[in-house]
Amino acid sequence: MQISIIIPTLNEAANLPGLLNRLRSADQGAVDEIIVVDAGSEDETRRLAKEMGATVLLSPRRGRAAQMNLGAQKAKNNLLYFVHADTLPPVNYRSAIHKARQENYEVGCFRYQFDTNHPLLKINAFFTRFPMLWCRGGDQSLFITSELFEKASGFREDYVIMEDFEFIKRIRKDHPFKIIQEDMIVSARKYKENSYMRVQIANLVVFNMYRFGYSQERMVNTYRSLLKGVKNDKEVRLYQ
Repeated sequence: MQISIIIPTLNEAANLPGLLNRLRSADQGAVDEIIVVDAGSEDETRRLAKEMGATVLLSPRRGRAAQMNLGAQKAKNNLLYFVHADTLPPVNYRSAIHKARQENYEVGCFRYQFDTNHPLLKINAFFTRFPMLWCRGGDQSLFITSELFEKASGFREDYVIMEDFEFIKRIRKDHPFKIIQEDMIVSARKYKENSYMRVQIANLVVFNMYRFGYSQERMVNTYRSLLKGVKNDKEVRLYQ
């Protein structure tokens, strides 16, 4: 089963080459299709993506949900893998996903670890191996069959924040969800710009706002007010 890798971007020139190199070098370089869906970057994101062999799409609508849906619509293969540009999948991501499919899982993710030895962040990362919804997040990446993705109608494009949580919550109602016990590498930059406790409080507040049905606007404004460095939709992301 071939894989289409879908990467939503906005000004990711600093991070994208590292991800593309990882994708190309993992599992002896066996990459099927890489689609970068850009939301109007003002840096060299699109040029770098093209030079490194990715298919580049310009999304008419900014927002990860809309960008990922567009990538899924254009994908050639029957297995989709959504990856954020500032993360790194495990070196055996491809064979690990294929193994999950052989176990009849149609959807799942990886656990993660941060790119730091901070002891409290190691605790955070430890819990991503468990199935609770609050342990999930887009930084863990997501694989799903194109058939199931289409059946689920993709990500909700009216979501600026929590689109990954909403999708996983919806899909897990009827389908077994595989957490592959291999680590994504996730940037700890938000914790470096803010205190550990400040980020934890922001995550907890917004997650509970989501649970109690607050509007996207309220959640986004709250998250931005609680954290430094959250300037645009690209940065409005929990647990990273």
